[in-house]
Amino acid sequence: MPVREIIEIDEEKCTGCGDCIPNCAEGALQIIDGKAKLIRDDLCDGLGACLGHCPEGALRIIHREAPEFDEEAVEEHLAQMSPPGCASCDMVVDGSTVETASQLEGAVIPLGQRQWPIALRLVPVQASYFKNADLLIAADCVPFAYPEFQQDLLPDKVLVYGCPKFDNAQGYVEKLTEIFRQNSIKRVTMVKMEVPCCSGLQRIVEIAVGQSGKSIPIENVTIAVKGKRKA
Repeated sequence: MPVREIIEIDEEKCTGCGDCIPNCAEGALQIIDGKAKLIRDDLCDGLGACLGHCPEGALRIIHREAPEFDEEAVEEHLAQMSPPGCASCDMVVDGSTVETASQLEGAVIPLGQRQWPIALRLVPVQASYFKNADLLIAADCVPFAYPEFQQDLLPDKVLVYGCPKFDNAQGYVEKLTEIFRQNSIKRVTMVKMEVPCCSGLQRIVEIAVGQSGKSIPIENVTIAVKGKRKA
């Protein structure tokens, strides 16, 4: 096995903030058990694009034995982790600027959207857009079933979404708990579909707020399967 440059993470310094995650274009880093982890050696190119984004200095490049960087494996990995239609999930949008690991570009943000990524499993635990945020947590079917989603629910809110049935519910609880604990969230709007499989989202949010130790008001909204707002 060749000796090459590869990322190393100091777990004692790592706070699990997640700032490094969107700046790894290969998706080689994930937050696991509250710490950043290199999930596969062959996904890391060793160039260190993530280094400057760690506020604790927990990342460094070292030389050690590791499998060669595999571009095809990276493409397969990104295809599996990216939401449909997401061409580049290494982007973080704050205000009206799109920041990627390689460049900054001006961007016109769709109505109401204030940040990227928006998938709950991809958002960092700490981000500037969570400061004093009115957080909208939506089941992933809602924007498709409710035509007025952007006009009615999204303006002036920070959005995250997920599926309580097919995704890791406990992972959502842990992620949201830390988001609530480490940021100044003003209030939460939780919107789900009326179908039984969607009911777990409300419980996830309530548990996470409780575990965070914060007193954050929660508004629960339900969308009927025929596309009408019920509450």
